[in-house]
Amino acid sequence: MIDEAARDLRRERRRGRTGEAGSESSRRPNYRSLKNPFLPQPVFADDQVAAIHDTALRVLEELGIKVLLPEARAVLAKAGALVDEDSQMVRIGRDMVESALASAPRSIQAYGGDRSRDLMLELGTMTFLAGSGAPNVTDLERGRRPGTLAVFEEFMKLLQHFDVLHMLGPCIEPQDVDTRFRHYATGRAQLTLSDKLPFVFARGTPQVDDSFEMVRLARGLSEDEFRAGAHCYTVINTNSPRQLDIPMAQGIIDFAKAGQISIITPFCLAGAMAPITVAGALTLQHAEALAGLTLAQLARPGAPVVYGSFSSNVDMKSGAPAFGTPEHIKATLGAGQLARFTGLPWRSGGGSAANVSDAQAAHETQFALWGSVLAGATVCIHAAGWLEGGLSVSFEKLITDIEALQTVAELCATTPGDADAIGFEAIAEVQPGGHFFSAAHTMTRYRTAFYEPLVADWSNFGNWTQSGGKTATERAAGIWKRILSDFQPPQSAAATAGALDEFIARRSEEGGAAPVS
Repeated sequence: MIDEAARDLRRERRRGRTGEAGSESSRRPNYRSLKNPFLPQPVFADDQVAAIHDTALRVLEELGIKVLLPEARAVLAKAGALVDEDSQMVRIGRDMVESALASAPRSIQAYGGDRSRDLMLELGTMTFLAGSGAPNVTDLERGRRPGTLAVFEEFMKLLQHFDVLHMLGPCIEPQDVDTRFRHYATGRAQLTLSDKLPFVFARGTPQVDDSFEMVRLARGLSEDEFRAGAHCYTVINTNSPRQLDIPMAQGIIDFAKAGQISIITPFCLAGAMAPITVAGALTLQHAEALAGLTLAQLARPGAPVVYGSFSSNVDMKSGAPAFGTPEHIKATLGAGQLARFTGLPWRSGGGSAANVSDAQAAHETQFALWGSVLAGATVCIHAAGWLEGGLSVSFEKLITDIEALQTVAELCATTPGDADAIGFEAIAEVQPGGHFFSAAHTMTRYRTAFYEPLVADWSNFGNWTQSGGKTATERAAGIWKRILSDFQPPQSAAATAGALDEFIARRSEEGGAAPVS
C-alpha cells in the first residue's frame, strides 16, 4: 500500500502535469545561458573538410560572386579583388579571405536590455530563436491569414515569456503597415515588450539608421557606446547561386561599420540553387558566406559576424523545399565542421515543410533541432513555430516546439553524481518489494527532481478523457492564450515607449524611410 504522503505527492504532481492548468513548478532551471554538452558529430573526414574549404576559395578566386551594390564592389576592389563593372562580378583572392577570417572575432558579446539577457556567441554556446520571416500566421482559433502588427506584437510577448528563446526575431511580416513605416512598428514592439536582443531588418541604410537610433534611445546609449558593443543583429541572405543583392550588401556594410551583428547566411537548397550533393551545396554555401564575411571585415576589421548555414534539399518531384530530412541534417553537421574549421560562431536553421502542426511538423522540426545540437550550432533560427518551409508561423507549434527546446536545455544542466545523488541510504531505507514514494530521499527532492512538462499530458486515458481528451496542439492553444492574457512587459522596456514614440512621430511626419531594393 502506498502511504498518505506518497498519495499526496502523486496528487500534487498530477495537478502539475500539464502547463495548460496554469500550475507553476517550483523548479527554476536556468535556460538563459546554455552550453552545449554534446561532442560535435562529423559527417566528413578532416581532409574532406579542408577540400571543401579550398574549393570554396577557388570558387571565389576563379568564378567570383556577383555583387549588385556599387559601394560594396568599390570596397572589395580597393582591397585587391578583381572587379568587372560590366558584369558586376567580383573575384576575391584567398589571401583576402584568410585576412578576413583572422580579423573576425571568435566570441561576440551581445547585450540585451537587461544584463541577465546578455549573450555570448561563440563555439560551444547555444541559443535558440523562433521561426522568422513568414508572410502568414496560423492558429486553431483564427486560422491561416496574412501577418499583421497585432500578431507581431503577440509573438513578441510569447518570445519574451520563454527564456529558452534567447533572441527576438521577425516571426511574421506585419503587412498592414506601410513598408516606409514598418521598421518603426516592429522596432517599437520589440523594444517596449521585451528586454532581449532585438532584430533589425537590413533593408537599406535609411531604415537601418532609424532602427539603430531606436535601439540607442531604448537602451540609453550614446553613439559611441552603441558602436562599442553589439546591441542588435540582422540576418543577411545571399541570393544563391553566387549573388549578393543591394540591400544585403548594404546591410553587411552598415552593420559592420556600426559594430552590430550580421548573421551571414546563404540559403542553399541542394538540387535547386546549389549542387545536388551535400558536399557540393556546402561548398557553394561556404564560398558565399566567406564572401559576405570578407566584405564585413573590409568595412570594419573586427566587426561581429556569425557564419551562417541554412542548407537543405528540395523535393525533386515538385521543387518544394524540404526540412528535417537526412540531407538537411547532414548539411548541418557538415556546416558545423566548416564553422569549426574557421573558428567562428555559427548559425544553423531548423523548421518544417509541413502545412499544419502535426506529426510531420514535429518530426521534421525535432530532427532539424537535433542536427543543430549535434553539429554544435551557436545560433539555431526557426527552432520553434515554423511551418510550410517558412510561409507561416503557428502559435500552437511555437508552444509544442518549446517543449523540445526546454528538453534540450535541461540536458545542458549538470546531472549530480555525488554520494548524496547516488543515494545508498535511500536504497537501504526501502525494503525489497517496497516503494520510494515516501522515502526521505524522495520527499526532500520531489518538487524539483524532474522536468515539469509545458504541453505534455501524462495522465492515464481515463483521466485524459474526462478532462476533455485534448490533443497536444489543443492544449498548446490554451497555453499561448493564457500567456498573452497575463503578459506584463518588463518595466524597463515599457518605460522606453515615450522616447520611441516621439522619434517615430517625427520620422513618420518626415515621410519615413522606404526600403531599398
